Amino acid sequence: MYVVAGATGRVGSATARSLLAAGCEVRVLVRRHADAAHWAARGAETRVVALDDRAMLGEALAGSAGFFTLLPFDLAVEDLDAHADRLIDSIAGAVADQHVPHVVMLSSGGADLAEGTGPITGLHRFEQALLASGATLTALRSGHFQEKVADVLDVARSSGVYPVFAASADVPHSMVATADIGTLAAQALRSRPADSESIDIVGPSYSERAVAGLLGDALGRELVVTPVPEDAWSGALVDAGFRPHIAVSLAELYRADERGLLDPRGDRSVRVDTGLEMTIARLLAS
Repeated sequence: MYVVAGATGRVGSATARSLLAAGCEVRVLVRRHADAAHWAARGAETRVVALDDRAMLGEALAGSAGFFTLLPFDLAVEDLDAHADRLIDSIAGAVADQHVPHVVMLSSGGADLAEGTGPITGLHRFEQALLASGATLTALRSGHFQEKVADVLDVARSSGVYPVFAASADVPHSMVATADIGTLAAQALRSRPADSESIDIVGPSYSERAVAGLLGDALGRELVVTPVPEDAWSGALVDAGFRPHIAVSLAELYRADERGLLDPRGDRSVRVDTGLEMTIARLLAS
């Protein structure tokens, strides 16, 4: 039995679907009963669980051969670090309580660093807590998600502007489709390694200008690529609707990316090949 958290999200749902397609017994963890019904209809066992409830989560992990988990990023919380630490304590504690043998975690490039990476610092603490839990940890570290295009989709449609939070729109970065991460997570669960490891997931490379071109083609309009000056990042994010402390954290993340702090430094790397054109088509279709 494999347990999958975050089954209503892109990576968690892809992980669960891949496991079910392989004929595995799957227990998905969701927050709402309506979501449980969705997965039950697809052959999964379901549990309605809050990840910050250690006892409830422990019950859901009982008897599992492996657990896929992630650290939800909540834009509504007052304190990002306190929110992350509450989840980390609960999840790692439940893993230790139930002696879960193998955990596959959605992490990120830069999670090897304890500071200077904005919200990624929570993933660093999460990796460390899971390593101390007694489980074998497989930390999947990707860079840019292809699905981040969805964050600017409304602005691009309405104004024809593609904002870029970087010094240059012409530097290529690896971009990974979340469906590919889910496939790798399922494969990792089914093939427990002898030792804990961090795996860098490397996808096709695109510059922000190239992303804007592909998105513009899909929308049927030319998009104007507009780099936002670094000293205006926090303010622009606040203007876009983010709370000030969230904007500051995200701006630090963008600076970390500029400085190469999110570059691959794991134990090994795996390449995936889903193209951004396919991901954009899926986003627009949904």
